[in-house]
Amino acid sequence: MFNTNTDFEVQSLDINAISVAEKTTHWWDLLKYTAIGMLLGVIFIKGEIISWFRIQEMFRLQSFHMYGVIGSAVAVAAFSVWLIKRFHIKTIHGEPVVFYPKQFNKGQVIGGLIFGFGWALTGACPGPLFGLLGAGVPVAIVMIVCAIAGTWVYGLLRDKLPH
Repeated sequence: MFNTNTDFEVQSLDINAISVAEKTTHWWDLLKYTAIGMLLGVIFIKGEIISWFRIQEMFRLQSFHMYGVIGSAVAVAAFSVWLIKRFHIKTIHGEPVVFYPKQFNKGQVIGGLIFGFGWALTGACPGPLFGLLGAGVPVAIVMIVCAIAGTWVYGLLRDKLPH
């Protein structure tokens, strides 16, 4: 019933990693990425996206703030994908952007529940963890270490998990 073959996904990622590794990255590119990351961190802080209280309000259905942020992000992403497909926009290296179809499976539900429980317990999504650290929340180090450990454990168990 569920497709457990993930070789296509892994192969496409490997091919992408090889082609990206062959590209030359200049120091000013890294500077641009750092500046964009810092700007995103400021936006997360000013938009209260990293606020534990806002996240708890969302999970308790007490406020629309986070649902509005997430909904806006989904709308912007959908519009961006439409633009990329409509105008055949290429990557910064001139390669075509390819969207592969994904099949739904029970592993996505299990992973989503684990992610949601972690998000609700810590009050932090993995995206703004470094924003929390930059905002002077030292406990974010624990969450960053746990996120990295969770990714590492997933890598170890990937072949045994339902995909």
